[in-house]
Amino acid sequence: MFTGLIREIATVKSFVGVTLTLKASLKAKLGDSIAINGACLTVVNVNSDGFSVELSPESQKHLALENYKNQVHVEPAMMMGDRFEGHVVQGHVDAIGTVTDVKNLGNSYDVFIKIDKKHIPYIVPKGSITIDGVSLTVNEVMDDSFRLTIIPHTMKETLFKNYKKGSRVNVETDMFARYISHILKHQQKSNSLTWDEVDSISARY
Repeated sequence: MFTGLIREIATVKSFVGVTLTLKASLKAKLGDSIAINGACLTVVNVNSDGFSVELSPESQKHLALENYKNQVHVEPAMMMGDRFEGHVVQGHVDAIGTVTDVKNLGNSYDVFIKIDKKHIPYIVPKGSITIDGVSLTVNEVMDDSFRLTIIPHTMKETLFKNYKKGSRVNVETDMFARYISHILKHQQKSNSLTWDEVDSISARY
């Protein structure tokens, strides 16, 4: 589990086959789960100046691999007792989005990202979303895209400063929206209890 708050920007030393090797200050341990550009990956080797993670062929099919070069966002998994900020992030990338526009508003930036329409129901206005591992707030949702507003600090301290029209990014939608949608779909299929019926039954006791 992650929060979407980037711990550091690491430098890619190599990406050969399924092994991505990073130069990072984070002291990882073998077997650690670490989110790299928002994808939860496992540490398979520890070096004096960083670590290596493995990206299976399946993972590679669902990630914007062109962003796994030069520099990447790094966030280690949460530990029990850590201060919780950002939002609940699983590190499971749902889709690849494409930046369609970046507007400099002076004191902030509007970033527009297009995504497959099937993911739009899981993107909630004023809700949370993870873009390349960064926890952000959705300001507006359209038919096949959404708008984010990013403050200068976030733009400066993340790789968003490098993104432009046409850039592809890893997108993880809101976990709770996905779960609720899944539950409701299966309720309709199985004619199981509705939430109103559950509340009615609970009120009797």
